[in-house]
Amino acid sequence: MSENGRWRPATRTAHGGHDSSTHGDVVPPLRPATSFARDAAYKLIAPGSYSRDDNPTYTEPEALLADLEGGAAAMLFASGMAAATAVVMALQPGDRIAAPTIMYWGLRDWLIEFCGQWGLGLDLFDVTDPAALGGVLQPGKTKLLWIETPANPTWDVMDIAACAAAAKAAGARLAVDSTVPTPVLTRPIEHGADIVFHSATKYLNGHGDVVAGALVTAQADDFWGKIRSVRTHGGAVLGPFEAWLLQRGMRTLFIRVARASANALAIARHFEGHPKLTAVLYAGLESHPGHAIAARQMRGGFGGMLSLRVAGGAEQALAVAAGLRLIVRATSLGGVESLVEHRASIEGPDSPVPPDLLRLSIGIEEPEDLIADLEQALGAT
Repeated sequence: MSENGRWRPATRTAHGGHDSSTHGDVVPPLRPATSFARDAAYKLIAPGSYSRDDNPTYTEPEALLADLEGGAAAMLFASGMAAATAVVMALQPGDRIAAPTIMYWGLRDWLIEFCGQWGLGLDLFDVTDPAALGGVLQPGKTKLLWIETPANPTWDVMDIAACAAAAKAAGARLAVDSTVPTPVLTRPIEHGADIVFHSATKYLNGHGDVVAGALVTAQADDFWGKIRSVRTHGGAVLGPFEAWLLQRGMRTLFIRVARASANALAIARHFEGHPKLTAVLYAGLESHPGHAIAARQMRGGFGGMLSLRVAGGAEQALAVAAGLRLIVRATSLGGVESLVEHRASIEGPDSPVPPDLLRLSIGIEEPEDLIADLEQALGAT
């Protein structure tokens, strides 16, 4: 045991945060009820009266995630977008948001559209410019700084502690998209974050069979209450079966993330300097400009995501993707199987992502097989 006599995080996660001593069930139970009974005094028998507000099947994975992140509370949502948009919708008209130019494109595009309609200010900044963040934070006006590190799909690294200090000085909250590192590798609240976001569809579930989102808060304050109200009244809650599947996936989180991280590092090192590539983008490489920061705030690995920039531009990049035999051409990330995606094609003509970039979600296969597949695809172009 460690951590004040508690079992270590990987051990707690393997059990899904579930206590089998109460009813004897080794596997966490599924409770599909939509409504919950009251006693003769009209008091609830257990917390929660209706599944749009709460359900015991949500409670355990939420408690486990809050525990892993070192937060005060967690909430599950029907999707990652539902979770992210709930944070924004808890703001007031006139508030401003600062966010990176390159981040998850679906959220960035929604922010651009929604902020104008909702009366929110949006300031996008270049994470590769050290002065850019200071230029967009407006004290008293900026209420939310949203960052993603490493940032999808270029894997730029941001210093969470420095961002937290800058946000605090401006009177803003810091929300960190930690989908890629997961609490296995990074715990943003320890570095000063106020809210941690996960597209739980990805690594938390890890098996490509659940769409889900999650938020963890450092403090269960009034703002957190507003987010909960958005979830309840907007109906953005995760279904009980999906919550159960998410909890099942989380039980293998530590071993999956460790294996994917080791595989990604092996692939990045193998292909760094490859004659048919102009760059390998992976924070675990010592040559990565954000490596020192990543090494400081990521423990036990650098994640399973990396990108390759293919010599010859978009045409060659697409040809390499077409030539892959093992790595699957598909959207999403964080599963046990390796995927490849040409991000510029997915994001469209306004995408800021380089057209020669292929994003790889590295799974838990044998790394030698993944390397061989990439080598043969590169060799065929």
